Amino acid sequence: METANTSTKQYEGNDRLLLGIVLGVITFWLFAQTTLNIAPAMREDLAIDVSSSNLAVSITALFSGIFIVVFGGISDRVGRLRITRIGLGLSILGSLLIALSPSGAPLFLIAGRIIQGLSAACIMPSTLALIKSYYSGAARQRAVSYWSIGSWGGSGLCSLFGGILASTIGWRWIFWISILVAVMSYVLLAGTPESRSEGSQSGKGMDLPGIVSFMVGMVALNVVIGQGARLGWMSPLIQGLGVLALAALAVFFRIEKLSAAPFIDFKLFANKTYTGATLSNFLLNGAAGTLMVALSLVQIAAGMSSFQAGMLTIGYLIAILLTIRVGEKLLQKWGARKPMLLGSAITGLGIFLLSFTFILASQYIVLAVIGFTLFGIGLGFYATPSTDAALSTVPAEKAGSASGIYKMASSLGAAFGVAISAALFTALSNGHVEFLEGLFWGRQDNIAVRYAAAIALLFNLFMVLVAIISILATVPPAKAKA
Repeated sequence: METANTSTKQYEGNDRLLLGIVLGVITFWLFAQTTLNIAPAMREDLAIDVSSSNLAVSITALFSGIFIVVFGGISDRVGRLRITRIGLGLSILGSLLIALSPSGAPLFLIAGRIIQGLSAACIMPSTLALIKSYYSGAARQRAVSYWSIGSWGGSGLCSLFGGILASTIGWRWIFWISILVAVMSYVLLAGTPESRSEGSQSGKGMDLPGIVSFMVGMVALNVVIGQGARLGWMSPLIQGLGVLALAALAVFFRIEKLSAAPFIDFKLFANKTYTGATLSNFLLNGAAGTLMVALSLVQIAAGMSSFQAGMLTIGYLIAILLTIRVGEKLLQKWGARKPMLLGSAITGLGIFLLSFTFILASQYIVLAVIGFTLFGIGLGFYATPSTDAALSTVPAEKAGSASGIYKMASSLGAAFGVAISAALFTALSNGHVEFLEGLFWGRQDNIAVRYAAAIALLFNLFMVLVAIISILATVPPAKAKA
């Protein structure tokens, strides 16, 4: 049963609360995610190497994914509004560390990015649970749509927004503005009654062994993926970390199976619809590597600035903002399955067009605009049906933890998608590709980079194809109306 400091059932969410929630959400999806485009500018200004830069890009989503379920469960017990406010405070601290990062000190930058990840871990599940508590019916679907605009729309705008600021007033201003947005969100949330779940206050302790083993396994795996090419896949350190990752994850699954209060409640996955929504969410968020690879390619191989590269994504931004509400209407008309499949297919088509790196730069620019636009249309169709399918099929007392797992899928998908894409792109960029000469049009001195980008983009397409299969296998068709 839901309880609050005042009666939850009597309180109805309004647009002030919704705006505060959306502003909190974009502190991660808009501001923190700008690093997908501005990483080259940050790397040059801070005088850090590519490996440190790649780690800084992916580690925020990684830590968000690791801890998002933890804070989702805590928010059920101690209050969703309280955890949201803690997340906003962490966002301010993380942005401050990044904005003040000195040259030649990557650990300073990485610490700020980790704190941003912890901030997102607080905000994402707590705000989704607030929506479930304070909105219902069509109002909830509308609120979820605007929440999705904050997350998916923020990710659509991040490359263009970051490119504009990095090319004009400097990349550090991105994080100063993020601090201001977090403060605005905090103010707008004032006056909202607390929401928590009475059913979650059972006195069960936190599953620290499960959390620690999961964190160790995920961090070790991320380092192996991101640093393997630089350190050598057969190096003792990488092999040792690989063994550590496997061992830690094996221990984690064992602990969760036996725990009375598991870190991740695997019983939620007995619900096939929730499973399909969460798994496909993981895979489609993994396609975030598309942005990093394609935007890095045009900056490295075609000499474009971060602003010019960001302009290629303007169709992505417009499309996702226009189609998220369309996805809501498709959900109401068709149910979740059809728009999820349609959105995934259109996303895959967009990535396929972006993988045409063998053509001339002028031609690729046109194709990239079309590809990013399709990418945005597909995600817009997918976002609200998927989120609603996940939220509407779980009991109220597990709303926070279920939302946390769903958003963990988003963050871990993005973290590993970006890390693997970056690893493929970096490792293959310096390879010997004489056998490809003549297959790539135009300049031949950059075909290694173009080949590397194509392989990395095709990996992202593969993830989308797996997402489609998972939806077909798990999300049931909508029942025909009488």
